[in-house]
Amino acid sequence: MSTFGDGLDKAVQKAFTRPVPKSAGAQMRYLVKQHKGTRQVAQMLRVSQRTVERYVKDQIKKPRPDLATRLETEVRKRWQPQIRARARQNAATTGGIVIDTRARLGYLAPIGSTDEDRIRHLTVALPPRHAARLFEAQEQGAADDRLREIAAEALKETYFQDGGRRAGSLEEVRFTDIEHLEFDL
Repeated sequence: MSTFGDGLDKAVQKAFTRPVPKSAGAQMRYLVKQHKGTRQVAQMLRVSQRTVERYVKDQIKKPRPDLATRLETEVRKRWQPQIRARARQNAATTGGIVIDTRARLGYLAPIGSTDEDRIRHLTVALPPRHAARLFEAQEQGAADDRLREIAAEALKETYFQDGGRRAGSLEEVRFTDIEHLEFDL
């Protein structure tokens, strides 16, 4: 489970203009339409092609819990791609992204400063360039650790250094022990 990747996906999903299909049959029909056939959907969901056909015809209505989770995940990944792209583009160019987190934050600084890690609850509006870096890294398949590094750099510049107005000698921000993390566009 990717904390940062899932958080970014949830933020983008808030921009959806229509609800995601709820029933298993509607979700399966959507995937079959997207993939233009039942064979690809069956391979993707790790079920038989006949099972997919039964869901499409509403002969089966209630999937097993593991299949229901995979089905929901695959539909959410593909739902309203243009709206998703527009929301990402808007955040990366003009709107920025808001990060709300409760985590252990500390930093490396010269001797004599109070750089002790401590639990902080921050809600910080990150400028568009940081949102662009986060989304770009996510699209390239970056691991959660890399997304955490990018978010830590963004918090360093935006929160700790206040855009260069203070803490100029700050070297690195440590972002660990995440209790809560949420993004908003």
